[in-house]
Amino acid sequence: MARGSRLIFAAFLLLILLDCCSGSFVGVCYGRNADDLPTPDKVAQLVQLHKIKYIRIYDSNIQVLKAFANTGVELMVGVPNSDLLALSQFQSNADTWLKNSILPYYPATKITYITVGLEVTEAPNNASAFVVPAMKNVLNALKKAGLHKKIKVSSTHSLGVLSRSFPPSAGAFNSSHAYFLKPMLEFLAENKSPFMIDIYPYYAFRDSPKKVSLDYALFESSSEVIDPNTGLLYTNMFDAQIDAIYFALMALNFRTINVMVTETGWPSKGSPKETAATPDNAQTYNTNLIRHVINNTGTPARPGEELDVYIFSLFNENRKPGLESERNWGLYYPDQTSVYNLDFTGKGAIDMTTEANVTRSNGTTWCIASSKASQIDLQNAIDWACGPGNVDCTAIQPSQPCFEPDNLVSHASYAFNSYYQQNGASDVACSFGGTGVKVDKDPSYDNCIYMRAGNNKTMASNTTAMSSTSSSSQRETTSWGCSFLLVTILFLAWSGAGA
Repeated sequence: MARGSRLIFAAFLLLILLDCCSGSFVGVCYGRNADDLPTPDKVAQLVQLHKIKYIRIYDSNIQVLKAFANTGVELMVGVPNSDLLALSQFQSNADTWLKNSILPYYPATKITYITVGLEVTEAPNNASAFVVPAMKNVLNALKKAGLHKKIKVSSTHSLGVLSRSFPPSAGAFNSSHAYFLKPMLEFLAENKSPFMIDIYPYYAFRDSPKKVSLDYALFESSSEVIDPNTGLLYTNMFDAQIDAIYFALMALNFRTINVMVTETGWPSKGSPKETAATPDNAQTYNTNLIRHVINNTGTPARPGEELDVYIFSLFNENRKPGLESERNWGLYYPDQTSVYNLDFTGKGAIDMTTEANVTRSNGTTWCIASSKASQIDLQNAIDWACGPGNVDCTAIQPSQPCFEPDNLVSHASYAFNSYYQQNGASDVACSFGGTGVKVDKDPSYDNCIYMRAGNNKTMASNTTAMSSTSSSSQRETTSWGCSFLLVTILFLAWSGAGA
C-alpha cells in the first residue's frame, strides 16, 4: 500500500513537472537575402547574447550550421523548393542530402525541425506535388539514422492555403490544394509533427484598412469581434487566424495536429502608402505577440494551449524584392544594432543593442541628426525616440526652448542626443538606422540646453535592469523548482520500486 501511494504521488508530481517545465516558445527567423549581413559566427554570438533559443533558417547552409554548433540554440533547417523534385524522386537523394547536410553537424548543432518546402502554393513554379513524397523520403532517411524521434519533418504554408478564414469557425482549406494537403495532414498526424503556418496581420490591415482596425492587428484592441457560429470573442487578428487553421483542420477530421507559426512579424519601414510600417507599430506588435505566447494564453478556441512562434526576421534584408516594407522586417540592422527595443521575456521593452559593439566615450560627446538623412527617416526616428525610446520631447514642442528652428534635423538632434545620453552615450545609442552622428562640440544654443553624459539620466536603464533581473530570477526559480520536482520523482519511483 505504501509503495503504491508513493508511486501515485510520484505520478502526480510528474504531471506538475510537465506543466511547469514546458511552455510555448518564441524563436526568430534568420533570413539571408542581403549582401551586407554579418558573418554567421557573429550572428550566432548575437543570438546567444540576447538569449534567443530558437532560430529558423531557410536552407542547410554549412557555415550557418557550423556557427551554431555547441551554442544550445535549436535550429529549424529548411529544404528549398528547388530541391523538392530531387528529394521526391529517389530515396537515395534524400539519404545523400541528410548525410551531407545534417549528419556532419548533428548533434553539436541542435537541429530539431526540417521544413520540406516553403509556401509551395505561393511559389511561381508550383512544386506542391513533390512535397509529401519528399517529406516521406526525408523521414525515411532520418529513420535510417535513428533520428526520426529527435528531428520532426513538416512544411510551411502561407495563410493563402485557406479559402476562407473569417469567421474563424468557418475556416476551410482551399479545395484546389486538396490533392496534396490531405496526404500531408495524414503524414503530420501519424508522425506528430506540427502544421506550420506563416501569418501576417500586417498584410490584412494594409490591404483592408476599412475592414481591419490597426489596434485589432496590433493586439491593442479594446473591442471584441464575435464569431457568430461559436460565440467566441476575439480581441486580435492573430488569434482569429490561428483558430481559422484549427477549424479548417477539424473540418477534415484532423483534431490532434498542433499548429506552429513559422513566420509572423511587422515591418518597421515602408513605402509612402504603407503608413502602418513604423518602428513603433513593429515594436508594439512583437512585444504583444511575445507576451501573448510566453503567457501560454492560447486562443479562444484553444485556451491555454501551447503555440510556438517564430518572429520574422532577425535582420533587414536589402535584396528582397517588392515594396519598401519587404526589406524592413528585421529586429536588427546589418551592423547588429537594434531597429527598436524588444524583450523576449515578455515583460516589456528593453534595449537589444549589442554589447560587443558598445564603445564608451571617454570625453564628452553628443549625438545629432545627419543633415543627409531623409525627412521620412528623421520623422520615424523622432516618433520612436519620443515614444518607445522614453525621451522627454517637451523641449521641442511649440513655445518651448528647442522648438526653433522648426525643422526635422533640429528636432531630431535634440531627441537623438537625449536618448544617447540616457543610454550610456554608447555608439549604438546614436545609430538611429544610420541617421545619427556623434560630435564633440556642444550643440546647445540660446536657452536650448542639450543633455550631456552624467546629468539628468532617466529611470529607463534602472527599470530595464530591474526587469531583466526579475525575469532572470524567475527563470532560475522555475528551473530550480523543476529540478527539485524531478529529483523528488526519481527518489519516490526508486524507493517505490525497491519497497
